[in-house]
Amino acid sequence: MNAHRTLALVLAAAALAGCGSSQQDELRQWMAAQRQSTKPSVKPIPEPKKYVPEPYTEESATDPFSNLKLTQALKRESTQSTSSAALVAPELARRKEPLEAYPLDAMTMVGSLIKQGSPVALVRVDNLIYQVRPGNYLGQNYGKITKVSETEVSLREIVQDASGEWIERPATLQLQERSK
Repeated sequence: MNAHRTLALVLAAAALAGCGSSQQDELRQWMAAQRQSTKPSVKPIPEPKKYVPEPYTEESATDPFSNLKLTQALKRESTQSTSSAALVAPELARRKEPLEAYPLDAMTMVGSLIKQGSPVALVRVDNLIYQVRPGNYLGQNYGKITKVSETEVSLREIVQDASGEWIERPATLQLQERSK
């Protein structure tokens, strides 16, 4: 018992000795000296570049608001709209196929096969498998299948460009590998 009391007293004395004044005063003095000796260096902001205006050299060109310019633009637009309308008119006149109700990105090609000597692609939409051939239509942009290979379905879509004109653009539906 005496050994335990003696050990407890020694530990208590050691703990109290550790709480005494330490080198904190010395550390605070060193930090204050470092703060005073450190001077921030800030680079001055460079002078702004001088603005040199560019002279306007198109004074002799045709006025964009002239009647001549307007009539030329209207003539060009009328010829383009007739050719554009001719591109989409047959598509509007035919009966839509079931796979034209779905966007192309909602479809996945899951396989291909040869049926009666012609290539057929297997396309999944809403967990149903459809067989498609060249000449069938896919997607909401009047996409007509032009070619079926083992790894992809190539089609021709008719879409409106930024100016509202109907144009043809190629699209493909790639074979999707199943991830496990």
